[in-house]
This record gives sequence, structure tokens and C-alpha cells, in this order.
Amino acid sequence: MSSLLEGIILGVTLSLVFGFGPVLFALIQTSIHRGFWSGVLLAFGVFLSDLTLVGLGFLGAVQVFYKPDHQYLFGLIGGILLIIFGVVTYTRKVHIKKNNQDQNTTVSKPGPITYILKGFFINITNPFVWIFWMGVIVGYTGNYNGSIAGLVTIFSMALLIIVSLDVLKCFMAYKIKKYFQPHYIIWINRFAGIGLVGFGIYLIFRAFYELVG
Repeated sequence: MSSLLEGIILGVTLSLVFGFGPVLFALIQTSIHRGFWSGVLLAFGVFLSDLTLVGLGFLGAVQVFYKPDHQYLFGLIGGILLIIFGVVTYTRKVHIKKNNQDQNTTVSKPGPITYILKGFFINITNPFVWIFWMGVIVGYTGNYNGSIAGLVTIFSMALLIIVSLDVLKCFMAYKIKKYFQPHYIIWINRFAGIGLVGFGIYLIFRAFYELVG
């Protein structure tokens, strides 16, 4: 099997495995609430976090995650950050433009860097993403005997597929926005917040379970 095809399969697999995680909630909520390009910026932040993990994996720095104490600490920090993101998402006031609303009224929106950083930290604080990348990096490095060209092709294609599918999710969420009544958008915002908090609590409980288990 060619390295190009393996990269495509790897990218689709990662997108499906973590397709129902906190990143999906954030992408849908942001695209519906803030617009398509805001969702794309969030997806770009996710891409940067994956790129960072791949880079750390090749440098060998990611191996520190194998230590039990580090896994516990990382799970705890990741859970807390997800809960914070979830609470902010749930409590944030949703501004809905009405037909008779003053056109001169402006609503402050977060800057591009905010969306990128949010996507970066939501993804990189998920221990399951670390574990996945650790496994595939070790596996493919062994299979290709450290061939730089083959490994670069695989992971470049995988990252390209992942970010493309994330952008597609943003586009689909943005397109279905027009079919929702205003109060539906508010509830989607709240549901996304609850989802992020739920994932955060799960990571914290899992971290404590691993510590005492």
C-alpha cells in the first residue's frame, strides 16, 4: 500500500474515531453561532494542535506522556480546560439578529486568534488524541524503518484530510443554520456547552481512576 493511500486512511480514521468528541461540539456550535469562517479558524487551531503532536512525536518528546503521573496530570488539566470552555459556551449570551433590528447595532465578536487558540487547546488537551498519535507514530516509524520521505507523506496527507473534513463539518453546520428557529440556536449553544463540560468531567474521573487503579 502506498504511503499516500495510508495517509488518507489514517486521516479518515482519526476524523471518525474522534468525530463525536469535544472538537465536533465546538465546530458545530461555532459555525452555527459565529459563522462559517469562525468555524474554519477553529478547525485551523485543531490542525495546528495535531501538527504540534506529530512534531513532538518525531522529536520523541511525546514519550513523556507514557509516565502514569504525567497521564494523570494531563487528564486533569485537560478536563478542567474543557469544563471552562463548556461553562463559557453555555453562559455566553447569544445575539440573534431580528428583521427590525437596528442595522447600526454592532455585536462584539472574538478575534481570529481566539478561535484558533480555542481549537488548539480543546484538541491538544484531549489525552485520547495524544494516545492515538503516539501509537500511529511509533507504528508507522517502525513499518517504514524511519524513512523520512514516507513518513512525511503519510502524516502530511493525514493532517490534510483531517482539516478538510473539519472544514466540511463547519460548512454543513453553517448551511443548516437557516433551517433553525432562533431559540433552536440558543439550545444548540447550550447543548454544546453541556457536551464540553461532560467530556471534561469524564476526563477528570478517568484521570483519578487511572491514579487509584
